Amino acid sequence: MPVAAIALCVILAALAIFQLALILGAPIGRFAWGGQHRVLPAKLRIGSAVAIVIYALIGTLALDRASVIDVVPDAVSTVGMWVAFGYFVLGIPLNAISRSRPERFTMTPVVIVLAALSLLVALG
Repeated sequence: MPVAAIALCVILAALAIFQLALILGAPIGRFAWGGQHRVLPAKLRIGSAVAIVIYALIGTLALDRASVIDVVPDAVSTVGMWVAFGYFVLGIPLNAISRSRPERFTMTPVVIVLAALSLLVALG
């Protein structure tokens, strides 16, 4: 299970870097938030900042659940990982129906992998 948690964190870190690039104005918005903007407007940049915080929280919960770190009670990391799994499962159809072809074909497989890894971590 530590391997799944670490793999999950590596992908989340890569996504956090991607979101940071969006916040800083990189013209890669077609891969996120419905792909409607090449460069994200302010409201979506705030959404990207929130996403980074969510990724950090999920990464912390995953590492705690896998006993790599010990920062929250076991019940919190257990329930939190099931919530994270649900979050990623919901992301699958949302990315799959995106109007943006780049987002559909890039982010849908990423979210499927995140869902599978979070399931492995949640199962413990």
